[in-house]
Amino acid sequence: MSKTSKQVKFPGASGEMLAARLDLPDGTPVAYALFAHCFTCSKDTRASAYISDALAEAGIAVLRFDFTGLGSSEGEFANTNFSSNVDDLVAAADFLREAYRAPGLLVGHSLGGAAVLAAAPRIDEAVAVATINAPSDPSHVLHLFKDSVETIERRGEAEVELAGRRFRITRQFIEDVSGSKLTDALGRLRRALMVFHAPQDTAVSIDNAASIFTAAKHPKSFVSLDDADHLLTRKQDALYVGAVLAAWATRYLGGKPAADVAVTAAAEGVVVEEAGQGRLAQIVRAGNHVLHADEPESLGGNDSGPSPYQLLSAALGACTSMTLRMYADQKKWPLEKVSVRLKHDKIHAKDCAECETREGRIDRIDREIEITGDLDDTQRQRLLEIADRCPVHRTLHAEVSVRSKLV
Repeated sequence: MSKTSKQVKFPGASGEMLAARLDLPDGTPVAYALFAHCFTCSKDTRASAYISDALAEAGIAVLRFDFTGLGSSEGEFANTNFSSNVDDLVAAADFLREAYRAPGLLVGHSLGGAAVLAAAPRIDEAVAVATINAPSDPSHVLHLFKDSVETIERRGEAEVELAGRRFRITRQFIEDVSGSKLTDALGRLRRALMVFHAPQDTAVSIDNAASIFTAAKHPKSFVSLDDADHLLTRKQDALYVGAVLAAWATRYLGGKPAADVAVTAAAEGVVVEEAGQGRLAQIVRAGNHVLHADEPESLGGNDSGPSPYQLLSAALGACTSMTLRMYADQKKWPLEKVSVRLKHDKIHAKDCAECETREGRIDRIDREIEITGDLDDTQRQRLLEIADRCPVHRTLHAEVSVRSKLV
């Protein structure tokens, strides 16, 4: 599904006109979403653009806007605070409700994540909320200019440098974020919650995600962003968030990014469809689980997920480890841990002494199995033999029939 994007404006909470971009899918949107950008950022950050694209590809229209005094919006940043940002979000929801349809999904990045949590109880139609590297306490932003806080409190204001730009911060801003707490908002959220956070985020630590997740009630989900940075500056990280968010959101918004038959099949098996980011990125739905697949950049992909052969190797590795665990438990052997390392390659058939094929190239998976535990040599050798009996291993060596048809 392709999309179109158009510029719109609407009055913010204090009356200034706020600049926004509305990303629309082709056809009638299944739902609308609001996106709140990070502190002192804008609607046009790469992360917000990629995530909005992914949602639009899934049929979800996205309104992303500049908060008062930022980007192309009117107003003075020094007169804003966390509470005014929350009010701007509610104003954006009012605009969507009147001009299009009220937002069913709220998405916020960094301090924008805290803002959507605070705004959610005031937007009745919102059924799902997602935060990305968000602080659990709005006052967390004070560390960005901690050396100036005392000056601001004494003089009433001061200019601080944030991300290479100068901003005037006033005493009322500090007082507002210090007094704004998310505890009540999380307790009254009553929406599905998705928490994205990078464990290595140096701007907002992973402890914040734990606090948000713990305080919220179910349904709630958490996705680790591995080695992503706070702003999701790498394209593949933003693409991954967008793809997973789109797949998760459709569960609560009533829309389906693929035909009904695909969704039905997902409950029984595996459904794979294009993610809409790059040429080769794929969304993989296995029952209630969502995975991402792609090829490395050297093969024309964005490297936003494991390759098909890496997924195949993962299936063999998981099956191997599970099989050894079940066998050891049945025998009551002291097996402590199993680690399986796998590598897929294509080699010349003539270089494989044990292979029947003698011409051309063949697939080879090197599998290294590490077994930890107080096991004797006989037990270890037996476990190595059992590894070759795991169901996926047998499937790879058996005759396999793949039937294909168009639906």
